[in-house]
Amino acid sequence: MGYRLVAESAMVAHFLFLGYLALGGFLAWRWPRTIWAHGAVVSWGLLSLAIGMECPLTLVENWGRRGAGEAPLPPSGFIDHYIRGVLYPEQYESLAQLAVAALVAASWWGFAVRRRARLRKARSAAAGRKGTRPAGVRPVGSGSGQR
Repeated sequence: MGYRLVAESAMVAHFLFLGYLALGGFLAWRWPRTIWAHGAVVSWGLLSLAIGMECPLTLVENWGRRGAGEAPLPPSGFIDHYIRGVLYPEQYESLAQLAVAALVAASWWGFAVRRRARLRKARSAAAGRKGTRPAGVRPVGSGSGQR
């Protein structure tokens, strides 16, 4: 039972990771500090594609599967087992990867536009406060008794 739970938890974490890879940049529109985590996830995804690094979640899932007496994932890994041919036809893998890349690029572009607007607004608000004084404070040399 415990091994099966480990395997299934790793599978769920893998799906969440891939979902965050595709859509995490949009979360950064609301929570800007998460852009760094998304950058790390995207970097891992690119490295995984470029040099075929095996994902630690796949290793954990395989360990849980073996412990539960099940067959491990195929050598081609998580995506080949759960996604390719299931969520999209195998012949459209490049198109699916391009779609994910377009989602990431669009989310980062939107993040940059929103950040620039937020910074511009903050600068103009700071510039507007620069020339103002707190209530009740008079400039030096003005007021009664001083000439």
